[in-house]
Amino acid sequence: MTSPIRFTVLSSTLLFTLQATADDAARNLVRVQVTGNRIAQAAGDAGHSITVLERADIEASRSIDVIDLLGKQTGIDVVRTGGSGSQNSIFIRGGNSNHALILIDGMRVNSATQGLFDFAHLPLALIERIEIVRGPRASVWGSDALSGVIQIFTRAPDSAHAEMRLGSYRRAGLDAGTGISGKHGRVALSAGFDSFDGFSATTPDNVWSYDPDNDGYRNEHAALQAETRIGSQSLAFTGIATRGDVEFDQGRTQADNHSWNLALSGAVNTTWQHRLSLGESYEKLDTPAYVSVYGSRRKSLDWSNTLTLDKGTMAFGVNASKESGYSNGWSGPEFKETRDNHGVFGVWNGSFGRQSLELASRWDDNSQFGNRLTSSAAWVLQASPDSRWRASWGQGFRAPNFNELYYPGFFGSFGGNPNLDPERSQSLEIGYSHAFAETFRADFSAYRSRIDDLIAFEGVNNQAINIQQARISGAEAELSGTAGAWQWRTQGTWTQAVNETTGNALLRRPKTKGLIDVRYRFNGGTELGLEVSGAGKRPDFGGVLPGYGRIDMIASWPMADRWRLEGRLENLTDRDYRLVDGYATPGRSLFLRLSYLHE
Repeated sequence: MTSPIRFTVLSSTLLFTLQATADDAARNLVRVQVTGNRIAQAAGDAGHSITVLERADIEASRSIDVIDLLGKQTGIDVVRTGGSGSQNSIFIRGGNSNHALILIDGMRVNSATQGLFDFAHLPLALIERIEIVRGPRASVWGSDALSGVIQIFTRAPDSAHAEMRLGSYRRAGLDAGTGISGKHGRVALSAGFDSFDGFSATTPDNVWSYDPDNDGYRNEHAALQAETRIGSQSLAFTGIATRGDVEFDQGRTQADNHSWNLALSGAVNTTWQHRLSLGESYEKLDTPAYVSVYGSRRKSLDWSNTLTLDKGTMAFGVNASKESGYSNGWSGPEFKETRDNHGVFGVWNGSFGRQSLELASRWDDNSQFGNRLTSSAAWVLQASPDSRWRASWGQGFRAPNFNELYYPGFFGSFGGNPNLDPERSQSLEIGYSHAFAETFRADFSAYRSRIDDLIAFEGVNNQAINIQQARISGAEAELSGTAGAWQWRTQGTWTQAVNETTGNALLRRPKTKGLIDVRYRFNGGTELGLEVSGAGKRPDFGGVLPGYGRIDMIASWPMADRWRLEGRLENLTDRDYRLVDGYATPGRSLFLRLSYLHE
C-alpha cells in the first residue's frame, strides 16, 4: 500500500525522535515493576525495555478490549480472525505467539495444549495493572519467555465501581465491583458480562468456510481478591474465571478459563522478603461442530525471595509445576499427556557509581526434555542526568506444547510431531533514552535474536517441524510529550523476522508499524483525541497481505460527580483491511462507556 497515512505515521515517528518524548514516558520510568527480574525496581532503572500500564492508563486509552490495548504498545503486533472473542495471536518483537509468557497475579497461564493465552476472554474491567517486558526472560521465568513477558494484575477495588458499555454491532456490557476492608483484612469482588452480535468474521475469498451471517460473542466473568494478616505475614487469594461463547461459520466454541493463586508473603527479617504461592490455571475449549474438546491444567508451587545486600539486591527461588493436556475428538481421546518441571533461579542486581549490572541464571528440569540452563546479563550507564544507555544479552528456551507434539491433525494437515526438540534462543539488545525537558523524553531500542530449532507447521502436510534457525532483527522508538493542554504519543517499530533455512519471512509480522496519538484536554476535563495507526505488508498463508492505515477518534466527558462518559469512533474512514487472510475486520464503528467510581 502506498498509503499517505502509513508514510505520515513512520515519518512523524522519526521527527518526534529528534524532538522530544513524553510525560507518560517519564512517569513510566519511576513506576515500580517486578516482572523483569522479580526484584521491585523502577522501570527506568531496569536493563530491559519495560512498559508499565496502571489502571489510569488503561482507562485513558479508551480501548475496547485487551487485544486493542496491547496492540498499541511498542514492539507488539496483534492479529485476530474477526471481532471480539475471536481467535487471536500476540507477537512480541517478531517472536511466535507462544514465545510470550503470560502471567496473571504471578501465575503462569499459557495453555499447555496451545502454548499461548487467549486474551479474547479477559475483560479490561478486571485489570488493575499490566507489566510488559520485551526480550528473553527465561533466566528468571523459564520456558516460554523467549520474546517477552506480560503480567496482568487483577483489580481489587477498595470501594464501589461500575461501568456500562454500548456500541456498534449490538455490543453491550456491564461490570460492577466493590470491596470492603477492616482490621482483619479486606475482600473484593467484581463481575460482569459482554455481548456482541458481531459481523461476518470471514470474507468471500475464504472458500473454506465463508458464510455471510454475523458471528457473535458472549462472555461472563468474575474475580475475587481477599487478604488478611497473620503476624508479620500477609495471606492473599486472587482468582478469576471467564466463560466465552464464540460463534463462527460452522458453529460455536465455548471457552472456559480460570486461574487462582494463594500466596503468603512478608518480611523474614530486615533484609529478607519472601513470597510462597500455590496456584492453578485451567483452560477448556469445546467445539461441538468439530466434535472437539481441548483441555489443559497447570498446578504450580513457587517460592521467591529478595535479599537486600550491602552492594545490591539478590532474588532467588524455586518452582515446581505439573501441567496436563488432553484432546478428545469424534473417535475418542486423541491424546492425554502430563509432564513436570522443576526450576531454580538466582538474580543479582548492583550499582557502582553511574553504572548498574544485573546477572541472572535459571536451571530447569523438565520430565520430558531434560535439563536446561539459561542465563542473562544487563548493563546500564547513567551517562548524564538526562541520558541513559543500556545493553543486555539473554538466552531462552521453550518446550513444545502438547498440540505441537501430539495433535493428530485436521483432515490430514497440521499434525503434531513427537520428535520435536525444544526451541533455543539468544538475544542482544541496546537501548538509549534522553530527557530533553521535564516532560519530554525519547527512548530507542535495537535488538537481534537467533532462534534455533524454531517450531513451525511447515513440514509435509503442514506437520510441525523444527526449522534449523530463524533470525529476528528490529528497532523501536517510543515517544510522547505534553505542551499545555496538548498531549501526544508516537511510536514506530521495524522488524525483520526470517526463516534462515528458506529465506522467507515469518508469517503475520509486518516489517514496519507506527502509531500517533494526539489529544487536547479542555478546562473542566473534557478530552478529544485522534489516533492514526499503520502497518506495512506482511506474509500470510494465503499470500502477502497489503499494508493499511486507520484513523480513530476518542473523547471523554466528565459528567455528574464520579461519573464519566467515554467514546471511541473506530476506523473513521471505514477502511477495508485484513489482519488475517480471509477474515474481516470491523468497519466504522462506535463504542461508548459510562463509568462510575466511588472514591
